[in-house]
Amino acid sequence: MGDRGGQPHVAGPATRLPYLVMAPPSTSASPVSATLSELDLRLITQVDEALGTFLNAVDLPPNLKSAVVHAVLAGGKRMRPLLVLHSAAAVGGSFLDAMPAAVAIELVHAFSLVHDDLPALDNDRMRRGRPTVWVAFGEAMAILAGDALLSLAIESATASPRAAGEITREIAIATTHMINGQVLDTLGGFAAQESDRDRLHRIHHNKTGALLVASCRMGGLSGGATTEQLAHLSRWGSLMGLMFQIVDDLLDETASAEQLGKAVGKDREAGKLTFPGVMGIEASRAEVARLDLEARNLVRELGPRAAPLQGLADFLATRTH
Repeated sequence: MGDRGGQPHVAGPATRLPYLVMAPPSTSASPVSATLSELDLRLITQVDEALGTFLNAVDLPPNLKSAVVHAVLAGGKRMRPLLVLHSAAAVGGSFLDAMPAAVAIELVHAFSLVHDDLPALDNDRMRRGRPTVWVAFGEAMAILAGDALLSLAIESATASPRAAGEITREIAIATTHMINGQVLDTLGGFAAQESDRDRLHRIHHNKTGALLVASCRMGGLSGGATTEQLAHLSRWGSLMGLMFQIVDDLLDETASAEQLGKAVGKDREAGKLTFPGVMGIEASRAEVARLDLEARNLVRELGPRAAPLQGLADFLATRTH
């Protein structure tokens, strides 16, 4: 547990966890975004170092390890680990205790991207400005690398020093929901009477929202959250899931491939449901503003330790990549 009266502990060079060695934050600037706080940029560096140390220690064939490292260490916003760490801090926990869960959720996220990019699903060739795993290593290796990332996530979650069983259960439930959402988005399975808007919300409550809710809950569990605090974090995570997807859909309509590091406009071309397509661009932007305001009220109820969560909400609402 961190000092409940001050800033949560950021691990130093001598701190050790199973599979992880936490290094001090780098002094170099992060390329992710200037709008993230200095604390967030330091934590992103520590998450990257924890991920690298974890993957370096696991026993995998060299070709599989190369594919896994390609999938995980290609950069990214690390938003899900940040949600884990700040949710833990919001309830009085420490970043250190929450780091195994933060690593676990990012490995699940990486697994989902590796499989989503496959030709049978989204057929994407670029991810974060680099060739996707199936392009770089072949389809068979991409399938197996995704499989490995999911089992490695479970391994990291079980290393959590508090509530490891509950945290691992959150990973399993969220992953099932995420797969449900991908099926609905790609293959269908809706009831005939569902409206496009209801279908869209059901897709992204599962496909995008489930991992963001799980991130907040895993952080809360790592920090010893009360039932009420966990409920607040769950609701906040649900708002972030919806906001994240609406902004993602808006960027897919308005940003360039260079900005996003991947192809744009593919969902619209494939006839998939998107928020701008169903609601319109201006109504989608208004919904983002409404969600940001509701999130701000929830953060206020959680108390001053939760303030960094609102910084993340503001970043998600205004991000450009």
